[in-house]
Amino acid sequence: MQALNSAGGRRDGTPTLTQNGKPLFGAFFGQSSFAQHVLTSSSNVVVVDDDVADLATAAPLGCGFQTGAGAVLNVLAPGTDSSLVIFGAGAVGLAAIMAARACGVRTVVAIDPVESRRQQAIKLGATVALQPGTAAVGAIREITDGGTSHALDTTGIPAVIAEALTALDSCGTLVVVGLGKTMAEINITDLMLNGKTLRGCTEGDGVPQNFIPTLFDAHAEGRFPMEQLVTKYSFHAINDAVADMRAGKTIKPVLVWEEKN
Repeated sequence: MQALNSAGGRRDGTPTLTQNGKPLFGAFFGQSSFAQHVLTSSSNVVVVDDDVADLATAAPLGCGFQTGAGAVLNVLAPGTDSSLVIFGAGAVGLAAIMAARACGVRTVVAIDPVESRRQQAIKLGATVALQPGTAAVGAIREITDGGTSHALDTTGIPAVIAEALTALDSCGTLVVVGLGKTMAEINITDLMLNGKTLRGCTEGDGVPQNFIPTLFDAHAEGRFPMEQLVTKYSFHAINDAVADMRAGKTIKPVLVWEEKN
């Protein structure tokens, strides 16, 4: 599992790359995101239609976009009369907002500290966008008439996860897709007495060969405008891409190489 999916190894445990006789690891979950070529198994390949001209814009479907959209469509599955609060309006969170809008969720609340991302959340379909903090839970309860029926945490921050659980209505569900550096303490009494559900989700719990084409179809119909989240950078500007992402200026940076004649 680890060798094939995290370290870029082969089934027999040998590395795919070496330097001076020593193995090189770190293939970014087998995607080799910073390379022009990649060795991969057929199970990692998703066939797309010939009319998909801009593969650079579609690149984030392999991870962030399908994670956010899948968490909503495949796991939470909110109805039109539901409410959904999304903690973190980065690529994953905004993809979740687009998915929520596409399936007609009545109330969608976005939580993010960056103003430009809150504005983008509203543009993509959020009902309201709030700053994080202690006041956010009270605002969520007021907006959703007592508590949200569904919530999604994309941050992995223990304090945020605790707030998300507190913001849930009775029998509400929180899905977490972010990995944090520290352990989160969970109020089991709150979960038990109020019938709340906390569950994890990996890559949107979707089968990529089936789910990614579904997102392509939604994009073609204008229901999943993923191009609004992507900013392309020349590979030589990789440091600028990282800096802009950390500053919140860019939602999903994608590196492209200039074609040689």
